[in-house]
Amino acid sequence: MAIQESWARARGRGFLGSVGVLLGGTGIAGAISALMLPVLTRLYTPQDFSLLAVLTSAIAIVSVAACLRFDMAIPLPEQDAEAANVLGLAILSLAGVVVLLSAALLVVPVSWLARFDQPDLQSCLWVVPVGVVAVALNSALQAWMIRRKDFAAIARNRVAQAGAAAATQATAGWLAGTTLGLILGPTVGAAASCVGLAWRILGTENNLPGKISWSGMRAAWSNYYRFPKYSTWEALGNNAGIQLPIILIAALASGPEAGFLMLAMSVIQAPMGLLGVAVGQVFLSQAPQEFRLGRLGKFTASVVGGLLKTGVGPLIFGGLLAPELFAKVFGDEWHRAGILMAWMTPWFVMQFLTSPVSVALHVANRQPAALFLQLFGAILRAGAVYGASIIALTQMSEVYAVSGFVFYVVYLAVVFRAAGLRASDILCEIRAAVPVLSLWAGGGVILKLVLLFGPPAGWIP
Repeated sequence: MAIQESWARARGRGFLGSVGVLLGGTGIAGAISALMLPVLTRLYTPQDFSLLAVLTSAIAIVSVAACLRFDMAIPLPEQDAEAANVLGLAILSLAGVVVLLSAALLVVPVSWLARFDQPDLQSCLWVVPVGVVAVALNSALQAWMIRRKDFAAIARNRVAQAGAAAATQATAGWLAGTTLGLILGPTVGAAASCVGLAWRILGTENNLPGKISWSGMRAAWSNYYRFPKYSTWEALGNNAGIQLPIILIAALASGPEAGFLMLAMSVIQAPMGLLGVAVGQVFLSQAPQEFRLGRLGKFTASVVGGLLKTGVGPLIFGGLLAPELFAKVFGDEWHRAGILMAWMTPWFVMQFLTSPVSVALHVANRQPAALFLQLFGAILRAGAVYGASIIALTQMSEVYAVSGFVFYVVYLAVVFRAAGLRASDILCEIRAAVPVLSLWAGGGVILKLVLLFGPPAGWIP
């Protein structure tokens, strides 16, 4: 009860209070996932994680666009009745996409699956449409809670999602020793979150299903057609740019390279999930109003500045130490994952700064620019990885990391321009963050030297 009361009080404290609520839930969820990773790497092999990487990448590519991006539009309408019909469009779109996806998976050539050298891949394909339903529906329901600014409910369900996923993976690995448990974990977690959010919405909303009608959905389609027209392809491009190279690496690289990549990305995404996702959801809830008042540029600069001061430092610190720590924490066979995390740190720093404020393109009605950016990113990253498979097969993952950094540098520059952000505003935020970043980087370098060469002479433990 005390936790619920503190969450309720924080809801009334504006942007920082809302971020704090989400940080509380996301922090607990992230801690659960982080604590379970060393357990899972001892229950499952890198080859098992490679299979997980293939299936979760496929789920991620489809699920992000399965609602035709109407889920992103749910917080925007001024009237609840229109928002309810946007939610109806999101769920209807999801149903149609899943039917088409299931039919497509039934006719996938066996020869394509054989390229992955994963004997269990064909028998586990059914997880993909089930996972798409759970992940996409969870996104749509969260968007309604963002509209309501009920960040406490999102935080609670994020904890439930992480707990259900971790319990499924650990229990199946310990008792049954089957890879299926590792694969099903994220889907079970998303489904648990769906149940919690649906229960909350139906229990607090006044006849929400009754507000949805065919005429209302047609009107909502007319007002928000730009989302399926532009944002769907943008989302596909974005996730394809991230996930398609992983699938290519799993199919073309020798050994469990995709498994190492999966673990490295899971670890480096933990601090991003802790802060970046929370900030992004609160940004989405307030950005439309800031745009209408002509303050979107300054608002975006302040959010990026906050991210620079609070989240970039830990990412740099972790990237510096990853090669030395991964084998100690996850087991000797995972040393390669630590090297990959170090390579990916610049990419994820830029992604961490860009993703929370990228919705500014939608708020400013720049959907065509967002679409172009994501298609550019997908071509850049997938093309770079495929090119590396021809001329530098053992360096595919490193090339993937560099291409990700280049893409997000370009992306952030376009977001700044669309938001109307002045160079002086962002330079001011960068100068304010330099002392904090210097402390994190300096501490990381010192600790790395200690791990490599031992403590200096005269060290007193």
